[in-house]
Amino acid sequence: MPNIQTMADAIRFLAINAILNAGEGHQGVPLGMAEIAATLYANHLRAAPKDPLWPDRDRVVLSNGHGSMLLYALLHLSGYDKVSLEALKSFRTLHSVCAGHPEIEQDAGIEITSGLLGQGIASAVGMAVAEERLAARFGRDLVDHRTWAFVGDGCLQEGMGQEAISLAGHLHLGRLTFLWDDNRITDDGETALSISEDIPARFRAAGWHVLVVDGHDIVAVDAAITAAKTDPRPSLIACRTTIARGIPRLQGQRGGHSAPLTSQDAEEARAARGWSHPAFHIPQEVYDDWHGAMDRGAQARTDWSTRLAAHPESEEFTRWMSGTLPDGWADALPGPCMEPRATIMSSGDVCDALADTLPETIVLCADLEAPTNHKRSRAAFTPENRSGSYLHCGVREHLMGAMAYGIAAHGGLRPVNVTYLAFADYERPAMRMAALMALPTTFVFSHDSIGAGSNGATHQPVETLASYRAMPGMRVFRPADTVETSEAWQIALETPDGPSMMALSRQDAVQVRRDTSKNLTRRGAYILAGSEQNRDVTLIATGTEVGLALHARKTLEALGIKTTVVSMPCWELFEVQPHSYRLQILGGAPRIAIEAALKFGWERWLRYSDRFIGMTGYGASARAPQLYQHFGITEEAIVAAAKEMAEQ
Repeated sequence: MPNIQTMADAIRFLAINAILNAGEGHQGVPLGMAEIAATLYANHLRAAPKDPLWPDRDRVVLSNGHGSMLLYALLHLSGYDKVSLEALKSFRTLHSVCAGHPEIEQDAGIEITSGLLGQGIASAVGMAVAEERLAARFGRDLVDHRTWAFVGDGCLQEGMGQEAISLAGHLHLGRLTFLWDDNRITDDGETALSISEDIPARFRAAGWHVLVVDGHDIVAVDAAITAAKTDPRPSLIACRTTIARGIPRLQGQRGGHSAPLTSQDAEEARAARGWSHPAFHIPQEVYDDWHGAMDRGAQARTDWSTRLAAHPESEEFTRWMSGTLPDGWADALPGPCMEPRATIMSSGDVCDALADTLPETIVLCADLEAPTNHKRSRAAFTPENRSGSYLHCGVREHLMGAMAYGIAAHGGLRPVNVTYLAFADYERPAMRMAALMALPTTFVFSHDSIGAGSNGATHQPVETLASYRAMPGMRVFRPADTVETSEAWQIALETPDGPSMMALSRQDAVQVRRDTSKNLTRRGAYILAGSEQNRDVTLIATGTEVGLALHARKTLEALGIKTTVVSMPCWELFEVQPHSYRLQILGGAPRIAIEAALKFGWERWLRYSDRFIGMTGYGASARAPQLYQHFGITEEAIVAAAKEMAEQ
């Protein structure tokens, strides 16, 4: 039998040594949760450190990511090659796998980036959903793992924490367990400064299985984890702990969170815990206990490989898990529509067409099924039907965004996130995390501009496009019509290394394209009408304003002003094109950019003398045509500006 207490103390002293070596860090979590983590790994976790990407491994999320040394110590002791002793000594240094907060590196055992409190538990809910959906499709022979999340007080104070508790309980995600570090200390001091409710009662009210234990009592923790594994509900194990346990000066105190450690602290901790070993030294018998505990996962992985080889759907399972698209999948994409059609409806057409062609897609929607229209033939994912590919998230946008990237990080499914663009700011931290991790997540947004109409300024996100175009790693698409919408979807699904965002119209969009022989959106911008060389003015537009630019071109051409219209559905793709191509598309003639949004950012495509026709402030409540007229985003305004520029 392994000596779990000694295994826990190995975590404690590796954390102390690494933090002391780095000169900074957060010792509260690894010292306070050492027994909890050691018990989980010693007796319950299914993982194979020598095959860290094994699809049926348990997922471990450190939601309280500031305590990153807990995770790094666990990974090192368990035998993950990339988290070596030298890596621990490089904690918080440039290019170290042991960053200040965990940064996704799954072949090192780091399942997801965490640190923004609440994000981790929300992404863990997404992982648990992915496991259930995959199990429903391929059976428990291939998909039979659990999701564990280490959780701090701060995670449960964040609003998205409550969103996660609520939806996970509703969905009966019984393979999800939160291990809560109930030390009652946050950065400011005791949690009583800002919170007084009964947190376990919150979970019970949401339908969770709740156990309360002494987090330093290994037998009690072990019994609680065992009980969690047999209960059909998601489980909270509330572990009463002492922050920074083992350091006499700091344990149980506010400073236990992240106060700088001293060499004297380390010496006093060794004396208090009876740990006589020098810095970064772990006795072989302790390593043996840790590696022996991992034998359970290694054997499970061997048995699983045998079952996979004999499974009738092994090839399809491997395709799903690898993210490979099936041959000819793009043939299912709908063609051009002959009548004006809102691009959110066109996106719904694509989503529905792919329901059978790409069954690994799963659509998450924040209580907007009717206006976004992305459910259609899809069945709902429910406690009774795990095969459903449409998840009703309720009015929980922040959770939904983090769930989406959690599903992507889990692997095997392709998440599609759907809501209004005005609510994208609720999702921004999650979308930033998806971009930071380069996870293939598709974010679909409707009601992209003043075209949302009489909903009013609150629902007209005129500034949002600019802010997301500023986000590194995020591809922002604002397609003009049905064709560009299908092209954007194709690009998003073919991109394995980052998220895509689509800003789509509520109002009908003029069909500006018929030819689908080539995906012109791939280059970000292209000449839609007019000459490449012989032009007096260039109109550059996105979204529904492309149709407006085409109307203006007819008038201008009749006036003898040679006009070229450029559709620019994706700035990010255009920006990486060769300079020669960008110059070819934009030309040297005067340019007018047209977009029902703020000008901010358009400066990269416009020169000092060029013009912008769009918004200068917030929207208003009226029908879309009236608003376009009111704010001067009209054919007349384009023609007047072009005439003035051509005459100069």
